Amino acid sequence: MKIDILGVSFDNLTLEEAIEAGLALARGKQEGAYAVTPNPEFILDARKNETFRLDLSGAALTIPDGIGVIYAAKVLGTPLKGKTPGIDFAAGVMAGMAKESLRLYLLGAKPGVAELAGKNLMGRYPGLTVCGVHDGYFMEEESAALAAEIRESQADVVFVCLGAPKQERWMAAHGAETGAHLLVGLGGSLDVFAGTVDRAPAGWQKLGLEWLYRLCKEPWRWKRMIRLPLILWYALLARFGGKKRG
Repeated sequence: MKIDILGVSFDNLTLEEAIEAGLALARGKQEGAYAVTPNPEFILDARKNETFRLDLSGAALTIPDGIGVIYAAKVLGTPLKGKTPGIDFAAGVMAGMAKESLRLYLLGAKPGVAELAGKNLMGRYPGLTVCGVHDGYFMEEESAALAAEIRESQADVVFVCLGAPKQERWMAAHGAETGAHLLVGLGGSLDVFAGTVDRAPAGWQKLGLEWLYRLCKEPWRWKRMIRLPLILWYALLARFGGKKRG
């Protein structure tokens, strides 16, 4: 079941259901299916960027990564089952992949980060094969060659960590060329997997305050963070002002 949140349609799934849906795509025969993990910033940007909105709408799986999305859904009167952080979704998918001998390719981050992440992940998930890595510093004209490299690696799943909206545009445009069954846009997750960036402690996560923890660690993000309450304002307008997209 899809639920529309200010122009972006989300799959109404628990974390466990989302992981199983992701694994089903990874096991499947379709090439180029992709999953996106929109947070409030995605929704705000998609309202102004039609290409980004279309790339999000083309995803086979859309899960809510951000407590603001959950609050907006409640304001709209169409509650979602719960927040599904992309990094937790990825962890569950990798655990399943390790049991089924599926192959993972890591794309994104600064040079050297994906390699370190791959080593850590294979240690954390015995049986997981990281079949290739590439940093996020490449030109669009190199995408065809990169997709061919991923196809040659026989990856079942690709974690595309280029940041939004670049990662969504790349998956939509080149996902099928990779031959992978599932691509997942995961922003800065490779830095967390590599251990170069700390994730918010569990207590902050439980309270839905990962955004605040990140702001404390990276205060230069305040200009981006200050926009985020807008999603609740737009949800209120949509619910009580008769508008869906403000």
